[in-house]
Amino acid sequence: MQMPQIRIQSQPALIGIRTNDAQLRIDSGPAKLSIQQPKADLQISTKQGRLTIDQTKALADVGIIPTRESVEKNAAESLQKAMEGSKKRRHQGDMMMKIEHGGNPIPKIAEQNGHRPMKSFNIGWIPSLDAVKFHYEPAEVHINAKANKPIILSEQTRNQFHYQAGSVETYLRQQNELNIDFENLYFKGYQFEMKL
Repeated sequence: MQMPQIRIQSQPALIGIRTNDAQLRIDSGPAKLSIQQPKADLQISTKQGRLTIDQTKALADVGIIPTRESVEKNAAESLQKAMEGSKKRRHQGDMMMKIEHGGNPIPKIAEQNGHRPMKSFNIGWIPSLDAVKFHYEPAEVHINAKANKPIILSEQTRNQFHYQAGSVETYLRQQNELNIDFENLYFKGYQFEMKL
């Protein structure tokens, strides 16, 4: 006798999952940087050099002297000449007063007054070594420099975020299935029959 058997085969359902990762993009622009460098302050002041040439002695050696000194010198020379002339005239007057004593004074006086000494010719002026004096004050240069600090301005650029959300998708990867098989049992109409 064969017993009826029921065979059941089942296959579970399988769920598949698809995921799309979220994406984040950050755009960071460069910072704005402005640098200004002011010029340095530079001041230069110059005191000019000074050259002094004193040629008073050289001019005096050739007879060129200041007016006041020239007047004083000429006055002194004139006084000296006047005194010498007065002395000479007095001496000659004394000789004339004593004409009666003899000695023939008139020719002597004429010879003294008529013959002048012979003039000699020579180099009129030889300058002395220290006739011209030089005095020099060197120039002075004063430099004042002041460096100015650079002006740095920075402006930060905001970051830009671009976000794309991720997604999760589920699907049925494998359909569930249930198979029922009967052995030694037959279906007829609305009922089952079994063979013995």
